[in-house]
Amino acid sequence: MISKHRELFIFICMLLIVPLAGEPRIHPFGNEFSSFRVSFGSPMFLLFLLWLRNVPMAVSGLAVGIAVVLFRGALDAIGGAPISTGVYQHIPTFFYYFTYAICFSCMKLNRAPITTQAMKIAFWAIIAEVIASIAELYTMDLFLGTQAAIITVPVLARLTGIAFLRCFFILSFFFLSQLYLTEIHLAHELHEKNRLTMMIANIYEEVFELRQALHKAETATHDCYGIYEDLRSLHDPAELTRITQEALRVAGEVHDIKKDNQRIYAALSEMTSQNNSHKLNDYLSPAEICRLIVHAQKKYARQLDKRIEFSTDVSARLPELHAYTILSILNNLTANAIEAIHERGSIAISMKRMGSDLHLEVTNTGSSIPLRRLRQIFRPGYTTKYDSDGRASSGVGLTYVKSLAEHLGGSITAASDGKDNVTFHIALPLNSLMTHPIANLPAVEKAGAASSQQKGPLS
Repeated sequence: MISKHRELFIFICMLLIVPLAGEPRIHPFGNEFSSFRVSFGSPMFLLFLLWLRNVPMAVSGLAVGIAVVLFRGALDAIGGAPISTGVYQHIPTFFYYFTYAICFSCMKLNRAPITTQAMKIAFWAIIAEVIASIAELYTMDLFLGTQAAIITVPVLARLTGIAFLRCFFILSFFFLSQLYLTEIHLAHELHEKNRLTMMIANIYEEVFELRQALHKAETATHDCYGIYEDLRSLHDPAELTRITQEALRVAGEVHDIKKDNQRIYAALSEMTSQNNSHKLNDYLSPAEICRLIVHAQKKYARQLDKRIEFSTDVSARLPELHAYTILSILNNLTANAIEAIHERGSIAISMKRMGSDLHLEVTNTGSSIPLRRLRQIFRPGYTTKYDSDGRASSGVGLTYVKSLAEHLGGSITAASDGKDNVTFHIALPLNSLMTHPIANLPAVEKAGAASSQQKGPLS
């Protein structure tokens, strides 16, 4: 419906603009050709024909021809001439636009991008212009008795030259505008792809954390039921019965949490493992991964009103890697560095291959970590960052990075000069990044089934 309304709007604009564009004019011929005019009406008509892909060109030519004749007849009537005389004198113009549309429709534009058909459009536009001009001259002779039907070689050459110049002008404008719109569209697609990639990287992080929570919920359920069994084995009065029922209730609630988490985990895991492969790739080059990180974190730095310079150093020998794993790690480390930098500083990201390992380094200036606290920064809940309301950060970012690195068979270390420099170094086996890490996690359902066989009532 929107497309139809757009086509109708363009069609109405064509009926208004083409007659107006035909008024600034020149008369390139004298004598019997003196009434033949050259104006911007023809180039504008060509422009609208290219825009109106779903309207038959013959219909456009018929409508524009009538509109131009009526418009010029009305202008003559305003000047004092009878309107019927004015309309009659401009009938050859109708045949010009109608013939132009018929000839141009012989080109048969296909559904390929119009920018790939430039030469064909230019050729047929010139042919249509010349034939339409000849048709106008013949009809001038027929209706007005101007004896303009004698077309000589010089006249034909001049008509061809005028057609070439007018087509070159309007087609240059049209294709430049199309290229500009294409660039805007590609920039929008790139921005959307970057946004989706970063979003999936964040989802991947949540999947990993959810997997850890599932494991903890499973362990807690098993422990609660163990306490319940131990309490039942004691022979104490009613208070003991109440406690055992309370322990069973807690175990049931934890079990429900685990089941809810399993459903969420299954959905998120499917998203990160499939992620609409026709639009996004799971694996990207390290240089592209770094580009995405820097692009996203520059925005974050500006949001926090911090002036931070970013730099990257990527080894050329690295293969394509699982994007969301690396993005998730680097996203946490660079965001952590941005938050730690006071006002200005720099962040350098390095990715190098050493043997069968990938070595990542994130170094920032503008902040430091006291040496006595270096061993504590990976502890769950540890943080030195507070928001504007004085609330502490969650303190799970570095814990998550350490947990993920160890799950992949790697390690992470931190170093600081205690003054103005912090470096995080991560070593990961390359083969762990060549397959989807989520797929390598222990199966949740298997663990759940094994423990459920022991817990009976909670299954």
